[in-house]
Amino acid sequence: MSNPTYAEPVVPVPAPDGGRANDPLAVALGNASLLGVGYLLMRRWRLAVASVAVTVVLVSRLLSTEETSYEIAMLLWWAAVIIHGWYLAGRGGERVAVRRQRLVALGVTLPVLLAAGLLRFDAAGIGQSVTDARERGDCAGVSSAQDEVWFGHRIADAPLAARGDEAVRACERLQTARAELITALSGDTDALEDGFGTLASVLAEPGNEKTVETTLNGFLRDLPAKDPCDTVTVTDWLRDRKHSNDVLDRTSDTVARTEPAALVACGGDLMAEDSWDAARKHYESLLDRYPQDALADEARKGARKATLSIELANVRSLLTGGYGSQPAYCSNPAKYSGAKPMGKGTNRALFYAYDEYNTDFSKQLPGSWKAGDAANAVLVVCAGEQTYGDGVETCSYYKSGSSGAASNVTFHKIAVPVEVYELRTGKLVADRTIQINGTGCPSSIFASADSTSEYVSESKSDVRSAFKPLVVR
Repeated sequence: MSNPTYAEPVVPVPAPDGGRANDPLAVALGNASLLGVGYLLMRRWRLAVASVAVTVVLVSRLLSTEETSYEIAMLLWWAAVIIHGWYLAGRGGERVAVRRQRLVALGVTLPVLLAAGLLRFDAAGIGQSVTDARERGDCAGVSSAQDEVWFGHRIADAPLAARGDEAVRACERLQTARAELITALSGDTDALEDGFGTLASVLAEPGNEKTVETTLNGFLRDLPAKDPCDTVTVTDWLRDRKHSNDVLDRTSDTVARTEPAALVACGGDLMAEDSWDAARKHYESLLDRYPQDALADEARKGARKATLSIELANVRSLLTGGYGSQPAYCSNPAKYSGAKPMGKGTNRALFYAYDEYNTDFSKQLPGSWKAGDAANAVLVVCAGEQTYGDGVETCSYYKSGSSGAASNVTFHKIAVPVEVYELRTGKLVADRTIQINGTGCPSSIFASADSTSEYVSESKSDVRSAFKPLVVR
């Protein structure tokens, strides 16, 4: 019968005299902390300091650049110091297991790795919150989530933290765009262009579709603006904007929704300011772009009213031109479509004499024949320079002078060339010379010695008889 054998317990081998035992596992584990602990266990002070220095440099670069390449470099450095520590501890001597070294290394490295893992896990949760907020278009949620990131998160997962920072910066740019778009509601097209430029630049970056859409929706909800003319300025710019085939093209629906009412309201405001030409352009714009809109009839009426106001203003300007002479209208007539057409009965007229030295016969005409303004006139009568008309009677008078001889004086009707224009069309409807009759051969006359012709003395009825065929039909 053989004798039983007993296994001898394994115990750490003491370090030989004059040396120090190093446990490769403990050194590698200590170096895994990236704090040079393994080198410290081996009393390799310079290596420990160098190791920490490299770690600090890599962490600094990682934090400053937040690039994935430095995160990879950190992993490679971590693996390198572990392998180097293992190799260095076992080189040139027998490998031994030192319990105390392992406990020290584990006590340092385990908390470091555990903290790094927890921070990375927490950073991932924050990153997911940021992503969820972006997908909801919630910039406030993006900022709130990213506010939870601190220094530890940035060390544990710098690229993820960087993406969160980028999302916050995108939201800050959208906030700027929102402020620009609010300014644009006052009709500031420069601010409008800047705002949409910012939206487009943020949209070009992946992941910002919803936050851009939310910002755009806020602007579109603010339309129409308080001032309808500002609204028209904004919608004009939006319509002329080149389509980008993305969410920004949603402005087309808002333009169609808000522009018709804005065009009509702005036209009304411009009419009140006597800006008739601009008002007409707004009304005509609605008719061109939205001919079937419910406001089309109102726009047609507005355009007609604006046109009449423009014509009337032009006619008034022509009628007031010239000082001491006939107005410009008499040589350059224009129409006022709002005037009544010439017809049966009395056609009220505006009368103008040749110049300030000629007799203004219109003063002797009935008030019912005369219009107070172009707005209620039917005709414009331009009287030319009066001349001698048909002879009525010849009389003999003794005239003062050296001879004292008698001479004959013929009394003539007052001939007045007249042009009559229908105000509604601006067309010449009469071009004739009227003659005003009167009495001749008074008991005495005041005339030069060689004068042989004089005008008859007209009465009010004579003047009316001459002018009546021009205005009464």
